Amino acid sequence: MHKLFTKWVIAGFCMLPFALRAQLTLPPSGDNQQSSVTQWMGPVEVEIRYSSPDVHGPNGEDRTGHIWGELVPYGLANLQFGYSTESNPSPWRGGANMNTTIRFSHDVLVEGKRLAAGTYGLHFIPEKDEWTIIFSSNSTAWGSFFYNPKEDVLRVTTKPAANTYTEWLTYTFTDREPDACTAELMWELLRVPMHIKVPDIVQVYIAQFRKELQSDIGFGFQAWVDAANYCVANKTNLDEALTWANYAIEEPFFGRKNFATLSCKANVLAAMGKLTQSDSIMLVAIKDPSAAPLDVHYYARGLQAQQKQAEALAVYKINYEKYPNLPVTNLGLARGYSATGDYKAALKYAKAALALNPDPQVKQTLEQAIKSLEAGKDFN
Repeated sequence: MHKLFTKWVIAGFCMLPFALRAQLTLPPSGDNQQSSVTQWMGPVEVEIRYSSPDVHGPNGEDRTGHIWGELVPYGLANLQFGYSTESNPSPWRGGANMNTTIRFSHDVLVEGKRLAAGTYGLHFIPEKDEWTIIFSSNSTAWGSFFYNPKEDVLRVTTKPAANTYTEWLTYTFTDREPDACTAELMWELLRVPMHIKVPDIVQVYIAQFRKELQSDIGFGFQAWVDAANYCVANKTNLDEALTWANYAIEEPFFGRKNFATLSCKANVLAAMGKLTQSDSIMLVAIKDPSAAPLDVHYYARGLQAQQKQAEALAVYKINYEKYPNLPVTNLGLARGYSATGDYKAALKYAKAALALNPDPQVKQTLEQAIKSLEAGKDFN
């Protein structure tokens, strides 16, 4: 009876589908180790996963000069397995073993052509002078054996180029910019670039802000200030930015009325062309106890850059009245008076600032300022 039971157990286990059996973690086929590489462009993530063969073969033979057009055939090839036949040849899988895949967290442009967010099987049709890159909706197949052109989502072309020797097939990211990068396949003496660009990175950031402001990140006024200021810096989405700025000030749970939130709202209003409202709020902001001397000083410098010299002098005076014994507030008055032509008053405050032992950079500025003012010249 015991032997019969044992036979039933063994027979039953052998009949289990293979996918249900526990599997050992064995070395990868051909010792082609799995690899992955990830690059971000702000919130946008690009990930390539692949298995990496080497130039030297399984027995140590050097295959340099025999990779392209031989080990990796030019054009399409009959892989003699799966869907790949003489009448239905396949592209190259861009690596070894399983499908090489590429994942985009957001919509992108590849070689100038739009590609939706998602994970794709990555295939190539190599030629001597031009390669075709294929993005397939089938990202789970084993290699290119089951490649079906009907599953193509996008095809683009690119030019291969000579490269320094690379033993292991490698994907890397080069030419990294805030909204673009180049993914490159490098192997043996060749590199194949793929140019990727985010169509509108500013709108991607703003969409990300909307999500994050609804999370725990939004439980503090600074996140709302940062989001609004980003819109101001990029001159976009100003109506929503004003809502965010108001929220940073007025939200009952975490809203704060301080220099950061008030100046943020003033900046949004200024960007919207509502200058009178902006100036009124900014006047409140610079008088708030939270306004640091440098905050007020740089605001006044901004006014000077707009050629609002009288307004800037008024702000410098407010700063000085609050902090009369700081080098920066005395320097501010020196700048303000100098810009309005009162070199005598400017010289007085420049010398006062120098006497307050400023840091070396400010000291150098003041020494040059004093020389200019003594010669009857503006130093701004």
